[in-house]
Amino acid sequence: MKLDYDIAASLLSQLGNITRLKIVRELVRAGDAGKPVGEIRNVLDIPNSTLSHHLSHLRNVGLIRQETGKNGAALFYQLRIY
Repeated sequence: MKLDYDIAASLLSQLGNITRLKIVRELVRAGDAGKPVGEIRNVLDIPNSTLSHHLSHLRNVGLIRQETGKNGAALFYQLRIY
């Protein structure tokens, strides 16, 4: 996928929020395996609703992706690298 200026500006604007930047940092640290949503919440120590709000913004611009865990219950998030 070719990264154009509009997409790059949209991605970077989402990283201007400290909470979203912290989420991305956690996903970088997690590597290809990603990280369960519960672990992200525990590290950031924020309410589920707040985390969900920020994850939604990052998903909408395509910076992260959501996967269902092997047990079907846990949600895992992974950073998408362009």
